[in-house]
Order: sequence, then C-alpha cells, then structure tokens
Amino acid sequence: MSSHTHTASHGTMGQLMIGFGLAALLTIIPFGLVMGEVGISRSTLVGIIMGLGAVQILVHLVYFLHLSRSSEEGWTLSASIFAVIILAIVLAGSLWVMHNMNENMMPMPEMHRQIEQMKSLQAQEG
Repeated sequence: MSSHTHTASHGTMGQLMIGFGLAALLTIIPFGLVMGEVGISRSTLVGIIMGLGAVQILVHLVYFLHLSRSSEEGWTLSASIFAVIILAIVLAGSLWVMHNMNENMMPMPEMHRQIEQMKSLQAQEG
C-alpha cells in the first residue's frame, strides 16, 4: 500500500468571517434596496439584485467551498464550469418564474370587482 497523504485547506477563521461578512452584506444590500423603495426603475433593480445574487454564489464557492485557482485538485476547472452552468440555470429560471407569476396573477382591482360580482350574484339568488 502506498502512503497517500491528503492535505486540504479549509481556510482560517478569518477567511470564514470575511466570507460570512460578504455574504451578509450581499444579502442586506438587495433587501435594503427593495424595502427602501429607491427611485430606480424596476428592471434595473431586478438586474442589481440578480447580479448581487450571482456574486453571493461566487463568494460561497470561494470562501465556504474553497474553490480556488490552484490546480492541486483535478476537478477545480470542472467544478467551476459546473457552478457557472448551475448559476445561469438558477438565475434564468428565477427570472422566468417571476415573469410568469407576474403575467398570470390577477390584478387587485380586477379581483375586487369579481368579488363584488360574486356577492351580487349570491344576493340575487338568495
């Protein structure tokens, strides 16, 4: 048997805290933009939120999953490519779902009008 040693770097506490701080900041900024009702267009706001979400995924990959540029692991490039593909699928899927929900949900004034129509029909019947 060969003596195969594997030394994996899991990062220092300082690096983990930097990753945590960046992840928290990248969560707080979009939340603040939405809750603060800043005066920018909706499409720009969605773009900013999606961009910060993509950056946050990269922060998680680098600081918590320890994906680095070093070639000590043979799968680093494959994992990076896979992460980019998954990132694109998640972002595109999220935009698609949000767009379809926006298109297919009933607007509030129309919903109130239909409720009033139902009430008047019930009153006529009963």
